[in-house]
Amino acid sequence: MAAGAAPAIEQKLARSPGMIGIGIFGVALVVGLIYTIVSLARDLQVERGTSIYPYILLGVALLVALGFEFVNGFHDTANAVATVIYTHSMEPHLAVAWSGAWNFIGVLLSSGAVAFTIITLLPVELILQVGSGSGFAMVFALLIAAILWNLGTWYFGLPASSSHTMVGSIIGVGIANQLMNPRQGTSGVDWTQAAGVGRSLLFSPIIGFGVAWLLLLVCKAIIKDRRLYEAPVNGEPPPCWIRALLVFTCTGVSFAHGSNDGQKGMGLIMLILIGTVPTTYALNRAVTASQTQDFLAVSQQTVQVLNHYVDPSAVVADPRDDLTAFIRTRDFNANTMLALRSLVSDVGNETALYRELKNVPPDMTRNFRNDMYIVSETIRLVQKSGKAQFSAADLQTLGNYKKHVDLATKFIPLWVKVAVALALGLGTMIGWKRIVVTVGEKIGKDHLTYGQGAAAEITAMLTIGGADYLGLPVSTTHVLSSGIAGTMAANHTGLQWGTVRNLALAWVLTLPIAMLLSGFLFWALKNVF
Repeated sequence: MAAGAAPAIEQKLARSPGMIGIGIFGVALVVGLIYTIVSLARDLQVERGTSIYPYILLGVALLVALGFEFVNGFHDTANAVATVIYTHSMEPHLAVAWSGAWNFIGVLLSSGAVAFTIITLLPVELILQVGSGSGFAMVFALLIAAILWNLGTWYFGLPASSSHTMVGSIIGVGIANQLMNPRQGTSGVDWTQAAGVGRSLLFSPIIGFGVAWLLLLVCKAIIKDRRLYEAPVNGEPPPCWIRALLVFTCTGVSFAHGSNDGQKGMGLIMLILIGTVPTTYALNRAVTASQTQDFLAVSQQTVQVLNHYVDPSAVVADPRDDLTAFIRTRDFNANTMLALRSLVSDVGNETALYRELKNVPPDMTRNFRNDMYIVSETIRLVQKSGKAQFSAADLQTLGNYKKHVDLATKFIPLWVKVAVALALGLGTMIGWKRIVVTVGEKIGKDHLTYGQGAAAEITAMLTIGGADYLGLPVSTTHVLSSGIAGTMAANHTGLQWGTVRNLALAWVLTLPIAMLLSGFLFWALKNVF
């Protein structure tokens, strides 16, 4: 490190956040908690039941799910502030508060695409029966396994990936589910979908390294201001324009992280809500009467489209069973299109009967939602398989129908987003320092320069933002850490190979350990429930 840089950083990291900062965060936390509790209580008034058990289970499950996001804040949010802290662009506690605010905004504005991409990796029968003992065993196994691994890596200061951990946990549950019921035709892992998610997790750090390396070299060729490529001296902040750039990139990474990583817990929270209080959360009761009428018109168009692709020799006893088997096995046969047309027609007829989703009887809500989910997944997989050669116009009709179905089933209430954002922020406020020190001090041999910090942050911001747009989960930790390593390589300052080895080891071990943990927990919890 440059002379005077280490003592200056140590002094800043040792400072307390101050009463004003604690007070502001405390007020935000209290307001958010009140809003979350009031919103949940208002929603639960719709539920009808005398047993208190579902509400106890709901409370415990929500605490565990938010605990995952809390620990996620230890890791991933801390990465966003490491560069601005180690380039003296912002004071540590101010940087953490600023990052937390933009994480909050990112969570609130997230689309939900990543949340439901994660869910599609789960075994289909556990999603359809999420209110059963097996369903709850799945959710608790996923979350507890992810929390345990994240806490362990955080304790040793290793920037492990929460995304990687969650995917490993899901695969572990899927494999365990299949091994525990080998003769019942239960599904395991959606390997096609898992491979797509795996590729995004695999290539994102490679992209982070390469793009940050190239970006720094381009900057050196174009921008000749030497201060951009020199380490800070005596804790002094960088020139104004460099400082503004670093703060901007920190803001972008924080927003992108909230928008992408915040969704991982949201999808599981929605499964918990659907399983415990289906009357309220299985269907989006905010869908308006006019939107329902649009859905009915699109349903009729979709039935007409599917008529063109039905095999005249096909015979179906139960459309739901046939389509569930197709989702599980991907075995497209003559009955698949007939079953799809039948279930689309049934869903449309029932919607016309109830007129609005809020009128669906409580005892029918879960089955109605499951039918919609099965139809949506079947359309997605049939299109992906290419087995049915749809025309361009027919594909547009199917896509429009799927969009209407997803509006009814794939939604996230605002209070869920607020709760997740608060959990992320609280985790960051408490556990940021260990990961920040690793990223800022232990990846490269020399102190991080302004140019390196900016190149790494810009790369992370663009990579995570692009993945969020595509609905793919990526690791903030891997992208930013590899970006910093790429800038060190471009600057010829050298890497601390001990840290790089530990990061690589954590990256390699995350998947198998998360799989083993979640698989064992699923087996144990299934017996308990």
